[in-house]
Amino acid sequence: MVRANGAVSLRELARVVQTSEVTVRRDVRALEAEGLLDRRHGGAVLPGGYTRESGFPHKAHLATAEKTAIADLAAGLVHEGEAIVVGAGTTTQELARRLARVPGLTVVTNSLLVAQALAHANRVEVVMTGGTLRGSNYALVGSGAEQSLQGLRVSRAFLSGSGLTAERGLSTSNMLSASVDRALVQAASEVVVLADHGKLGADTMFQTVPTDLITHLVTDEPPADDDRANAELQALADQGVQIAVAGAVPAAPPPAPRPEVPLPGQRRNTPGAPGSPAASQFRAAATPVADLTPRRRG
Repeated sequence: MVRANGAVSLRELARVVQTSEVTVRRDVRALEAEGLLDRRHGGAVLPGGYTRESGFPHKAHLATAEKTAIADLAAGLVHEGEAIVVGAGTTTQELARRLARVPGLTVVTNSLLVAQALAHANRVEVVMTGGTLRGSNYALVGSGAEQSLQGLRVSRAFLSGSGLTAERGLSTSNMLSASVDRALVQAASEVVVLADHGKLGADTMFQTVPTDLITHLVTDEPPADDDRANAELQALADQGVQIAVAGAVPAAPPPAPRPEVPLPGQRRNTPGAPGSPAASQFRAAATPVADLTPRRRG
């Protein structure tokens, strides 16, 4: 299937071979170790995929649930009256559908799909760049697009790409797309990267955003057995990227201690007295803990 189509999703593979996605993911990892294919975007591609890029019809059916969850979370970063730039991609298209409800918003984009998603949003102003249409992802690229972004300043840029690593940051497989994405980054005070877990650890040909320029990463929860994605998330956090994980369940608070009922003739512990529950809780609260909050590099 990979030879015939160039790429295939894990979901499609699981359907064809009638097994679970967990099993398919394990088998794909083994084939990648043998150099027979590369893992990309929740699927697999032929090896040597640094210059290969899937077209929109294929991307639109990859990791759809993950993209929806990421878009829902990323939309919370956009506020009324802001001006933002939104790059091309199927994940940013999902984000745009949720921005139609933000009043007073101005969206600058080079993506026909983003513009289409906002075309009927009466309270949102859409500004298109110039440029040459790239049909495979419905984006405007080239010198016309880059020149139209000169002198622009907005609060945030929302970008996607083909791969994300802590070492190189965000990357894509197409040189023209990479050049426009760099121009979008230059126009923004903050950069928000939208990437599902299948892109974590993937490295493609053209760098678009180095890691030290990424303010936020919005992604989904990687499977527990996806060592590459989990390691990459930790490495990005260590470099100061603020990470928001869609679908992550916050840790439940510890249960409140049950009050002790003294036996007949037994003295009740006085709050704060040595050995009392309150004193134990106070000592625990006073115990210093390590600050694990990631810090941005200066």
